[in-house]
Amino acid sequence: MNKKLRILVIAGFVLILLLLARLLLSQKFDSVESLREYMERFGVAAPLFLTAFQAFQVVVPVVPGYLGCAAGALAFGTTIGFWCNYIGISAGSIIAYFLARRYGIDLVLTMFSEEMYEKWRARIEKSRSYGWFLFVATLLPLFPDDFLCYFSGLVRMNARKFIWIIILGKPWCILAYSIVFGLIK
Repeated sequence: MNKKLRILVIAGFVLILLLLARLLLSQKFDSVESLREYMERFGVAAPLFLTAFQAFQVVVPVVPGYLGCAAGALAFGTTIGFWCNYIGISAGSIIAYFLARRYGIDLVLTMFSEEMYEKWRARIEKSRSYGWFLFVATLLPLFPDDFLCYFSGLVRMNARKFIWIIILGKPWCILAYSIVFGLIK
């Protein structure tokens, strides 16, 4: 990808993210009800909006994914919130993987610091099996999942294996968030 096109794409993503952030932050969410009322304004498209937002926040990792998980469970309940979050985060993870495979380390280093890249590269090189490491990382909260999806594309991990790890590993942490935040509802 040439540098000008990459800058244009990233600038476009950042602009969309800033517009979404402004839209969300301009609202006063002082209760679960105010969040639910806000989401209801999107009508039947509200779950689709959440799903797309979750995919987007993986591809352009500026907002932690657990915030979307919390919003989904609070607005739609445990079950619908879980499915919106799971589908969106999984789709975003797969997109991030293929973007890294296609555009390489230059793209990854525009989104993440070189320090972060080197830190995780060194840790992963010591790992006996990157596949198992990635699977465990997707199960646990607070791992840099978005970065690891991009990193997986760089190490040329088999696409089928990566997708299966995402499909089987992602739901557990998302389900835990959905249950916890669904109980608050």
